[in-house]
Amino acid sequence: MQQSALEQMAAGDIRDAAEKAWCAAKRATDALLFARTGEEPHRSSETGAGLRELASREPGARSLRARYYERQGTLHGECFYIGLCEPVEETEALIRETADYIEGARLLAGA
Repeated sequence: MQQSALEQMAAGDIRDAAEKAWCAAKRATDALLFARTGEEPHRSSETGAGLRELASREPGARSLRARYYERQGTLHGECFYIGLCEPVEETEALIRETADYIEGARLLAGA
């Protein structure tokens, strides 16, 4: 999904790229929560609650939590749904940095 986000960004479709990056971040977070709890979140609200709970117990998850909500608010809410993707350079950076978010979630899942 992250690769698709980068491809859409390169093609000039920033809104679709933002949504794909958000989906990649959410999937990575769901996988992290499944690895840690054995339960897969079914709704975004469950993902958020699970990540908040994990962050309350594990300092390493606190940064991930903030980055998750940044992607949810900026990429999913503002850019994709509202169309507010300006400044484009910042949105593009957030899309690219989602790869780092995914790696962080992967590392926490194995911890």
